[in-house]
Amino acid sequence: MRFPRCSRALLAASSLLAVSSSVPVIGAWVAPAAYAEDQLSAKVGKPLQEAQSALGAKNYAKAMAAVDAADALPGKTEYEKYTIAQMRAAVAASSGDVAAASKAYDVLIASSRTPAAAKQQMLMANATMAYNAKDYAHAVPAIERYLKIAGPNAQMQALLVQAYYLQQDYKNAARVQQDQIDAEIKAKHVPSENQLQFLATCYHQMKDSANETHAYVLLAKFYSKPDYWAMLIHNLAADPQMPDALQFNLERLRMATGVLKDPSDYMDMVERAVQAGLPQLGLNLMDQAYASGALGKDAGAAREARLKAMVVKRVAETKASLAADADAARKMPNAAPSLTAGYNLVLNGQVDAGLALMREGLAKKPAAPEGAKLQYGMAQMDGGRKDDAVKTFADVHGDHGSADLAQLWTLLVTKPSK
Repeated sequence: MRFPRCSRALLAASSLLAVSSSVPVIGAWVAPAAYAEDQLSAKVGKPLQEAQSALGAKNYAKAMAAVDAADALPGKTEYEKYTIAQMRAAVAASSGDVAAASKAYDVLIASSRTPAAAKQQMLMANATMAYNAKDYAHAVPAIERYLKIAGPNAQMQALLVQAYYLQQDYKNAARVQQDQIDAEIKAKHVPSENQLQFLATCYHQMKDSANETHAYVLLAKFYSKPDYWAMLIHNLAADPQMPDALQFNLERLRMATGVLKDPSDYMDMVERAVQAGLPQLGLNLMDQAYASGALGKDAGAAREARLKAMVVKRVAETKASLAADADAARKMPNAAPSLTAGYNLVLNGQVDAGLALMREGLAKKPAAPEGAKLQYGMAQMDGGRKDDAVKTFADVHGDHGSADLAQLWTLLVTKPSK
């Protein structure tokens, strides 16, 4: 009995029923010429015709029983086995039996009778069927198998991320999403906002504050919105492992992005600058706060005035000893004196000399090298060397604040003026 028409119809039916409307379906295809004379025997053809009729009537139990009857017959040819697998896939997919459909698809995919393009579409149909049935445990390996054989596919990669997430496997969901985002950035494309939001959500579920912050850094970079700035600064501040030395930089960032509001926070920032040996920087920031109305107009105005007077005194003392401090720093084996004295030279207009002294400090192997590089970049920025600052920030690495702060300052330095 010749049965090619039924064979092609079954394959198309199984595909249409197995995949969602958003995934390309497997169309009918013609068997390779080498199998043109393949036929079904009457004993196999009869139950398969019964199965096809029952499938059309949506009587899936009767259809599968007929397929089982055909499969139980002895002495079947390879062509008959293949056609039975086609019908089994169609019935199983129609009835939502993911396990049975997957086994039938495996037979078809492994067969040399199936063209390569059809195999890839079957792999996609198999994976999508499992996902749509919410059988995520089967969907994940099926999608990964498709991607391994067919190569990258944005739609299937998105399903893989979601399948992991819906199983609460946030670690693998983040891994796959991060890989996609990295590939987009490497190709000089902008990752979608949804991808970045989803990555942040995964890390939030994992309570991985450092990587969640990094995701918000990317959101602020590619989709600059006030909510993203506020969230990433909040996450940076909430990181218990952020070194205390970076807190001053974080407060400066809060001020630069308009997140710093409370006068006491401004006061704390200025005091940290003085404690770091940079009173001129503290005075500069305090003057900006007065100019914006953040200081001098609240109930603590008198205290703020006293603090400013103290800072002005420290500034005068530091100016008087700039040269002596620089000479002393050069003779010291540790990095901190050269970094501080150099920064003070920059803040007092001696930009080239100050940056040169800071580079000497960087060569002395600072205890916190990434933080020291960040400080050097800030001095370049404060000295008006913004392009150089951006290059320095790009070379800042490390966890718990350094790299993220450097990226954020880069965003602010390179932000187009309105």
